[in-house]
Formats: sequence, C-alpha cells, structure tokens
Amino acid sequence: MNIKYFNVSEENLRRVISEALSRGGNYADLYFEHTVSNNLSLRDGAVNQILSDVDCGMGVRVLAGDSTGYAYTENIALADMLNAAQTAANIANQPVVRLPPVKIEEKCFKNHYPVIKLWDEVSIRHKAPFIQQLNARVFALDTKVRKVSINLSDSSSTIMFFNSEGQICSDFRPMASLSVFCIMEKDGRIENGYAARSFRTGFEFLDEAIVETLASEVVTKTALLFDAVTPKGGEMPVVMAAGGSGILLHEAIGHSFEADFNRKEVSIFSDKYGKRICDAGISVFDDGTILNSRGSINFDDEGVETQKTCLVREGILASYIHDRISARHYSTQPTGNGRRESFRHAPVPRMRVTYMENGNVPETDIIASVKKGIYVDNFSNGQVQIGAGDFTFFVKSGYLIEKGKLTQPIKDVNIIGNGPQALADIRMVGNNLKIDHSTWTCGKAGQSVPVSQGLPSVLIEKLTVGGLNF
Repeated sequence: MNIKYFNVSEENLRRVISEALSRGGNYADLYFEHTVSNNLSLRDGAVNQILSDVDCGMGVRVLAGDSTGYAYTENIALADMLNAAQTAANIANQPVVRLPPVKIEEKCFKNHYPVIKLWDEVSIRHKAPFIQQLNARVFALDTKVRKVSINLSDSSSTIMFFNSEGQICSDFRPMASLSVFCIMEKDGRIENGYAARSFRTGFEFLDEAIVETLASEVVTKTALLFDAVTPKGGEMPVVMAAGGSGILLHEAIGHSFEADFNRKEVSIFSDKYGKRICDAGISVFDDGTILNSRGSINFDDEGVETQKTCLVREGILASYIHDRISARHYSTQPTGNGRRESFRHAPVPRMRVTYMENGNVPETDIIASVKKGIYVDNFSNGQVQIGAGDFTFFVKSGYLIEKGKLTQPIKDVNIIGNGPQALADIRMVGNNLKIDHSTWTCGKAGQSVPVSQGLPSVLIEKLTVGGLNF
C-alpha cells in the first residue's frame, strides 16, 4: 500500500474526507499521484533534447446529488489537503449527516501491465543507442530518406485512491512510447510518414525487433505515397483495414456511447439503449484488461476494477460507458471507465481499448465484393460532432478498389459520414481483428488520456469520399 509512499496516515485520510463532506456532500474521494516522466529526442542524426519531469499532488472530489466539487493541491501536506477539501466541499450546501467512521479496507486488483525492468533503473546511455539504431536503419532502407526525427518517452506513475466508503487501493502505471517521423524526396517531390508503438511496459519495450518494425513501417508508408493519387470524390463503398481504422470506431461511435453524453441527452444514442443499432453480426467492446496495452488500467481513477465491457452485443446497444455518477443515474454498476488526465482533473467517462469483435469473412473476400470503392488503412486526424454523430476523417493513404482488386495507391482524401449510420451500413466484418498499438491519445473536456483501439476489416456500404472534383 502506498500510504507510506505518499507519507500520509490513515488518520489524515479520514480527516480530509471528513472535511470534504463537511457541507453535506454524500460521497468524496481522494486521488494521489506521483509521476516521473522522461523524453529523449533525435534530430539530424544526433540526440538533441533530453527532458525529465516530476509531478506530484492530490485531488479531492465531492459529489452532492448530480453536482461535483473538485479541487487539487500540488503539496500533500495536511493543511493543503484540508484546504482543497474545503474548496471541493463548497459544491454542497445542505444539512450534514454525521456518519459513523467506516473501516478502511484495501482492495487489490489483477495486474494487467507487469514490468520486467523499471524505467527509473535505466540511464540515458542505455536508451540512446536504440533511437540511434532506428535512425540509421531508416536511412539504410531507402536512399530517398532525407530527414528522420525520433522520440522516445517513458513515464512511471504511482497512484493511491481513497474514498468515503473506506476503500483504499494503489497502482503502479508504466508507459513507454517510441515514434519515428521521416521525410523522403523523389524527383523534387516531398512526402512524409509516421510510425509509432506505445505500451504500458518497462525497459524491455526496447529491442531490435521494435527498431526493425518501426523503420520498415515508416519507410514503406512514406515511399508508397510517391505512387499515390488523389481519387475522384463521391459516395462509394469503403473498406476499412484492420487495426488503425479503429479510430473511426473510437471517434464516430465510441464517444457517443459515453454515459455522460447520454445522461444529458446530448448523444444520438441516448434513447437507443437495448435497441438494435446495427447488424446482428456486430459486437463492440471497450476493454481495460488487454495485457500491456496503452489503454489498459488495473482500476479506473474512481477505484473501480477494470473489465471487458460489451457495448454492442450482436447489434443491440448493451451498455453505455459508465463512471460512478452515470452508473448511479442509470441504476447500474460502473464499468471501470471513470478516467482523468491527472490529479488536477475530476474523472469523467472515457474509453480504454475499444474494438469490434471478429466476424467470419476473409479480407480478400471483402475486397473482392467491391466493384468500385476505396480501401483505407492510415488516418491522421478527424472531427466528430457528438450530438449528431457526423464525422470527417483525413485519410493519409489507402488504395482504389476496382473490380474487386486493390489497384492504385491513394492519398490525401477525406471520408465524411455519420457514425450511427456508418455502423448500420457495415455489410461485412473480417476475421482479422487487430488492436493498433500506436500513440493514440483521446481528448475530452480539456483532458487527454492514453487509449487504444482496433478493428477487423469491415465493408461500409457507402461513405462520402472527398477527392478531386468533389
């Protein structure tokens, strides 16, 4: 238990909770965090930037009905914690019900991100050779490479959670990310590409295999763009490749399943619970238990054990993405999705690892079924309106599909559609589910949290493709 780590006592935890409930709140929790992060960058063949940071503090949350009071302090001395508790307590203004002291009980959870070698046991001189090897390998793979930028980051967070129900728990959360960006030139034309991997893991993350994988991936992706064209736009079938295309699932559909949007009737799915929203062959999950995944957590930032949550079961909307507040509103159990960026923020319902379950169709058969359309496999960004579910995504690369075959590479197109409609328009689901382990980060309510997503190849009957002459 991390009481000693944060140098707090059970007596002080009780005092802070008591102060938090002093204005009549019906629930309070304390979130302690200590994070050490490091960043190593390479530009123009040399390691040119080394950054380290230590962040520490705690937050106090008070719930009073549907209202939330939140305050934090970067100093965990008792006086500062009591001051934060007083500030958060001001959300409530009702008679105080004096409750008998609760018994403090430690909860332990399964560890989904075991570490072999801690990052704080590794010096820069052990990390730098890997990014130098990656730089050399990218240049060696293709003479068209002109510039390479590489970034290696790692962090180690120690978390402790305590609430007014007497629950106390702690976690050690590692994170590692390695990304490479390259610029290539051919006949005066310039193209660029990006590849990355990120996991909750220790120094064992770095090895020759990841160097080779990222070098090969970034060079292949970038070189392909010299042969790519921007296709004619219009409405057409779109095959989403397995893996990174899961960003469509995350943005265009997943956010609309978050229970706070549905509780406030902002989401288009707010009246769809228990109803059919897509084909019976489609099931969608949000899962916090995948081993070493960037989006996995042992327990959420409200002390709720993580789980594999079925959001869509055989075409039926089976669950929203819940935190404690929304679960109470819907008279159900929280799903372990109450997440926050740091101790400076209150938790809200957030995704973890969101993916569609495998279907039974080989990707080759999906492509063969399309007479004229596009195949997309590399996205760079997008925009989504939660209420209506309308989205626009920029496709970095893909292929034309002509008479059931992949032909000309394509680049720089937008795909435009509506999330719920796109889900309903899925006609085939592949048997090749892939979780994409890139550096995905989800933004919501001014907060960013690490996530992952995945998808088997799917055929969407029609989406609007923004290309030439559109």
